[in-house]
Amino acid sequence: MAIRKNRNIQWVLFSILGLLTIVGLTWVNYSFAEKNPGGNDFLVHYVGTRSLLFEGISPYSDEVAVRIQTAAYGHPAQGNEHELRVAYPLYSILIFTPFSLVGDYGFARAIWMTTLELALIGMTFIAVKLAEWKPSLWLQAILLLFSLTWYHAIRGVVNGNAVILIAFLLTTIFLLIKENNDRIAGLLLAVTTIKPHLVILVIIYIFMWCVYQGRWTLLGWFFGTLALFILIGVAIIPNWILQNIWEILKYPAYNPAGTLAEAISQWVPGLASQLAWGIAGILGLMLIFEWWAGRKAGFSRFLWVAFLTLMISQWIGIQTDPGNFIILFPALIMILAVWHKRWEIRGNLIVSLGLGLLFFGLWILFIATIERAYQPIQSPVMFIPLPAFVMTGLYWIKWWVIGPIRSFVGDNT
Repeated sequence: MAIRKNRNIQWVLFSILGLLTIVGLTWVNYSFAEKNPGGNDFLVHYVGTRSLLFEGISPYSDEVAVRIQTAAYGHPAQGNEHELRVAYPLYSILIFTPFSLVGDYGFARAIWMTTLELALIGMTFIAVKLAEWKPSLWLQAILLLFSLTWYHAIRGVVNGNAVILIAFLLTTIFLLIKENNDRIAGLLLAVTTIKPHLVILVIIYIFMWCVYQGRWTLLGWFFGTLALFILIGVAIIPNWILQNIWEILKYPAYNPAGTLAEAISQWVPGLASQLAWGIAGILGLMLIFEWWAGRKAGFSRFLWVAFLTLMISQWIGIQTDPGNFIILFPALIMILAVWHKRWEIRGNLIVSLGLGLLFFGLWILFIATIERAYQPIQSPVMFIPLPAFVMTGLYWIKWWVIGPIRSFVGDNT
């Protein structure tokens, strides 16, 4: 009885501490938002969702686009200014509605930033669990601090990029698949399609693996949930799919370099087309080989191939942005976990050096190459470091993960 009472007290204290932390984070974020206008990735969907909810205006309309641009720049987009148009599927409003009900944009942005920060923390713990890694307490603290302060995390939080939620959901989905919780995994996988270009390849691989594994429940819940989302959208705006496709087609025209080939062609003009086909061909062949080799494999190889697929998705020619590279964080955790276990005593040093290299290297590179326009713009060079690090790391650890030594990332299938 006394033990149960003590546990209840501990849970109450933990809950109070958690609530105070959330309130404190939100207050800090609100102070930041008031002094630093922006968060344009969130602003786009905040204004778009409010326009639909309160006025019944399509978030894909030119009228809403001008509202967003005026809120961001003080005038409609001009010259090389980003057009800030809604390009997510309509059912993404299910995520943005709670935040869009807040009338004060600064406060809504602060709550959204807190949500993203909590997602980063949650993703770190889940990724460590997924890798079956038990780092020391001080190393856990370093990992947590890194997850909140490295370049790709700060960029995502400040801009309000929903990719952080997608990364959190994917990490959770992989853990659910490992634990055979296919219903929730399928449901959450459908939610990740709010940014379909980021997840399309990994979803195809998950489908392929599930078919060979007979995991039909996951597929059923995915398609059922996605169909429900689409129908909800049709009930609100009957032709939303056509409107959305039109926005997607316009998207590359007003964005900076959105593929690795486009980024490289800025340094080597005139080679964009050849580079695009060459890079896509090489990476595509790599992906097909790994998909086929891993179609009947257990969970450890499935996870490795899924992480490789997420990495290749960023380079293969699908429109993206280095701001989306936070999606590679769980793969980074797997690499660090394997290094730590492989080298044991020296593992702490190796992991610390790896984190230090990424933290300082990415920030220094960003600051040294930043471009000034209507706002500070990252250089296309940011397309290269993290994906290159992750791809190298994944192939470095490949045989330790999928070979005879299975204890690095548990295989329960």
